[in-house]
Formats: sequence, structure tokens, C-alpha cells
Amino acid sequence: VIDASGLFVSPGLINMHTHVFSGSNPGFVDGTSSQLPDAFAIRSGITTVVDAGTSGWRNFSLFKSQVIDKSVIRVLAFLSIFESGLVSGSATEPELSAFDVQRTVDTIKKYPEIIVGTRIGHYGGKEWAPFDRAIEAAKITNTPLFIECHLPQYTLEDQLKRMRPGDIITHAFENVKERMTVVDEQGKVRPFVLEAQKRGVLFDVGHGGAGFWFNQAIPAFKQGLLPNSFGTDEHRTSMNSGMKTMLNVMSKYLNMGMSIQDIIARASWKPAQSIKRGDLGNLSEGSVADIALLSIVNGKFGFVDSGNNRIEGSRKIEAEMTIR
Repeated sequence: VIDASGLFVSPGLINMHTHVFSGSNPGFVDGTSSQLPDAFAIRSGITTVVDAGTSGWRNFSLFKSQVIDKSVIRVLAFLSIFESGLVSGSATEPELSAFDVQRTVDTIKKYPEIIVGTRIGHYGGKEWAPFDRAIEAAKITNTPLFIECHLPQYTLEDQLKRMRPGDIITHAFENVKERMTVVDEQGKVRPFVLEAQKRGVLFDVGHGGAGFWFNQAIPAFKQGLLPNSFGTDEHRTSMNSGMKTMLNVMSKYLNMGMSIQDIIARASWKPAQSIKRGDLGNLSEGSVADIALLSIVNGKFGFVDSGNNRIEGSRKIEAEMTIR
């Protein structure tokens, strides 16, 4: 029996955007930028992390044996359409043969309890073929496509038009030269972005080191463009910059005006639904015993975005206990 007086009893939180394929020569700059899943999740109320395509069909089995099978928390994954996943932090131009639909589909079908969808991102070529092949693999497996946006040759409008209801775009509120912002120079959310939202395209925060800017997130929030999930783009550098933890990202939205009930939903049930894992993210009778006990601390706090812009807030969310 645990005394939870004065606390919020929440479903275990789900971090929709992480890079946790770490160790000896795996994905994301030889595994030195990825972060082991248990390092920060357990103390942050998180019971499930979703790896954002750090592996592809060629090295997923290594990811599974080296990280997933050994983790205390639950590790799910988007599988990159690129055969070796995210091997660097910048856009690359591999041969089109490296984007194999059938092998990607076969791998997803082999591990349906772990792989929740496909992923495309960090591609520097001019062809739409990788993007289209990622969508094809997602259609065949009836899973969502996770788009990491660093595709400078594709306009944001073209990307959103190609996306299906239920597909997810991350780094939704970034302000970088590689991609058009969701909010225009007059502070208005672009009409084609709102249209995509109405069609059912989902927006993930994907804070990371460069993916979250108050000049995008605040006007977007005020105009109804809310994130469906609080993915952190967790990796070594983002944890030591403005992102810090998923609780810090949630606290930013708390101080922007989002209710705690809505925050908990977007940190648990909504992401669970988006990856078609209705067994997670809820406290229904018979559900998995994943629980986060959260508190709201009152005080004077500062929050920093990816451009080192700052806001002050009077409340902060903290995790008091994580149960799985």
C-alpha cells in the first residue's frame, strides 16, 4: 500500500521519441550519442520508451539483443526504412537499394510486439523514393510512419500532404533552416499545417537539442496546434541542454497553460493509441501495472528552449515514484 495523498496517479509515461540503440558501434554516431533506456526513464515516471528509428532491418536484431532484452523499462521501436537506421546526426545520400520495403516489412512482422512502425529522416538526396517506400512499408504492416523532418529537399507542405491520418511528424515546433516552420512570420499557424491536423496527422514535440522553440510552440498552442505526444528526442546532448527530461517538457506546457489532465493524456494514453498499443497508457481494470506518481511543485522556475530563449514559470512537474 502506497500513500499517494496529494499526488497525481498517472499511467506510466510514454516517451515517443528516444535514441537508445547505444553501445559498441550501433546506431547514431557509433552509439555514443544514444542513451541507455534505463538511465533517465525510471526516475522520470516513464515506463515505456520508443526508439525513433535508430536501427533498420539490418541491425535491429543487435539492438534487440544488446539493449531491448536487457532493459528494465519497456523498449519499443520505429524501424528505419534505411537498412542501418540512424548512423549519423546529419543528412546522408545512400543508394536507393538501402531502402528495402520487403526486408523492412519482414522485420516488422517478425517482431510485432516490439516494432510499432517505420521511420524516415536525415536523408539528403532529391528523390521521393525513400519517403514513398517508408509509407509503403507502413501501409503493408498497418503501422504509423514516424517522420523526423530533416529532409531539406522536401517542403513541409509536401511532406504533410503525403502523410496519412495517424502518421506522426516530430520536431513539430522547431525553427531551423532545414525546414519551414509551422508558424509563419506573422505568428499564425500555416493553413496547410492546420489542415493536416484536421486530417489526423499527429504532431510530436521531439524537443531534442534543436527541435523546440517557444516562438513556435506558444503561438501554436494558443491557436490549437497541440502536440499529441511529448517525445523528447532523448540523447546525450539534448539531456544536457534545454530539453533535460520529459518532465521538463511537460512542465513547459503546464506553464504555457495546458491542464495537468491534458498533459497526462498526451504523455500516456494518446501516444499509446498512436502506436496501436491500447494495452498501455491507461489505468483500466486489467491493464498493465505501469504507474507514475506525479507531483506539482510550486515556486519560481526557468525553462529554456533550443535557441536558449527563456520563460519563467510557477509550477513544475516531478515524478515521486515509478512502478512497473
